[in-house]
Amino acid sequence: MEDLVTSPAAFWAGRRVLMTGHSGFKGAWLSLWLHRLGAQVSGLSLPEPVSTPSLWPLLGLEGAEGIATASGDVRDIATLRALLSRTQPEVVFHLAAQSLVRPSYDDPVGTFATNVMGTVNLLQAVAETPSVRACVVVTSDKCYENLERERGYVETDRMGGHDPYSASKGCAELATASMRRSFFTGRNGARIASARAGNVIGGGDWSRDRLVPDIVRGCLGPEGQVVIRAPRAVRPWQHVLEPLWGYMLLARHLAEGREGVDTGWNFGPGQGAERPVIEVAEAFVRALGRGEVAVREERRDLHEATLLRLDATRARALGWRPVWDFDTTVEMTARWYAQWAAGADVRAITLAQIEHFERDIFGK
Repeated sequence: MEDLVTSPAAFWAGRRVLMTGHSGFKGAWLSLWLHRLGAQVSGLSLPEPVSTPSLWPLLGLEGAEGIATASGDVRDIATLRALLSRTQPEVVFHLAAQSLVRPSYDDPVGTFATNVMGTVNLLQAVAETPSVRACVVVTSDKCYENLERERGYVETDRMGGHDPYSASKGCAELATASMRRSFFTGRNGARIASARAGNVIGGGDWSRDRLVPDIVRGCLGPEGQVVIRAPRAVRPWQHVLEPLWGYMLLARHLAEGREGVDTGWNFGPGQGAERPVIEVAEAFVRALGRGEVAVREERRDLHEATLLRLDATRARALGWRPVWDFDTTVEMTARWYAQWAAGADVRAITLAQIEHFERDIFGK
């Protein structure tokens, strides 16, 4: 596995990559990283920005050499078929999703349609495109039937989900497994795997109703106050670069035909990175050097899990491991937002963090 850990550019340089959800938080970071490594990246996302501000336009990748983007909806299979036919990708990353728990209660139909049928549509289009060698379907740690237990969930645990978002991700995993077994296993075409990450944080996420963006808005806003509604909820926190490195390693294994890789994989943080929400908020206040925490617990009309842990031991077989601990993750994320608020160039500070992460992986 050593070459997989030390020479990513050798694999990605010139590689044709298609990414759904390229303009989202994870997609923007992954697009910039792949572009830096020399990949030819094509992206598909909805036309409207995912948030205001939005990381994708701030990175300045639109129209850059090696980047081609299109607007479209993964619920429209004709759009996906046309895009794959036109771009002839070798590697596909499926990140497009309705990615928030509480909005899934407001629009369960749209959540299931995007997260389940969008995945099925993408995999059907992949099955019809001979150029594709590898496809990584990104779901969530919330795909598991959460029994609120202490041990982390492993890849063989049962899929499930209480709220529409979590259930849709469990369904997406089942749909991916079915499509893989029905249309890809034993063939010479694409190989399919799914990836489940923990609670991902990092610079450039401004989504509503998500903890770190809400903390940053509160700390940097005029009132300087962070309002926490579920202070005791425990989640597995990790920097966005951690799972993205896992997705890239997984895609490479698939493309190179390594046995036993076309299945589901956890990419969670290291031991001790699971922290309650209140500790995360307090850590960001300290890192940013401003703000205060206010707790206003809400009546729990809408169910959200209180305890969630992920076991990513198996991913070490891919050559992957957690790199940044909780304190470093908070420090790097807070530094990104502080530099952005001070007017620094977003692409430059994002690239600097990617390069820092690479040095910590590869020791160069």
